Amino acid sequence: MGQAQQNRRAVLIVEDDARGFAARLLEDGELDTIECESAEAALATMLIRGRDVAMIFADIRLPGVMDGIDLAREVRLRWPFLPVILTSGYPPEGQLPLGVEFMPKPWQLLNLLVAAKQALASL
Repeated sequence: MGQAQQNRRAVLIVEDDARGFAARLLEDGELDTIECESAEAALATMLIRGRDVAMIFADIRLPGVMDGIDLAREVRLRWPFLPVILTSGYPPEGQLPLGVEFMPKPWQLLNLLVAAKQALASL
């Protein structure tokens, strides 16, 4: 693994069924992915590998105590400039934290890749 590999940034995917999505995103070749199945695991990952993360893409409905909106609120407090996109097949209940985007399911892979590239370019 050379210098270029070490400087790659990742999308943190927080979804209880993220495996197929991650494989498609990796096909683009510009971003790595880190997968978590809960908001609690995502926060632990951010504490350890936060410098490696360029964007968080999370489902609103997650197993565990926290949902995706709770995760987004915590991320906005700790990492205010990190792009966060929430997704769901249902409209969000309540207001999303300021600066958090919503991408309804079913989403287009191209739209997500564009958002990820924009996040990477803004760093």
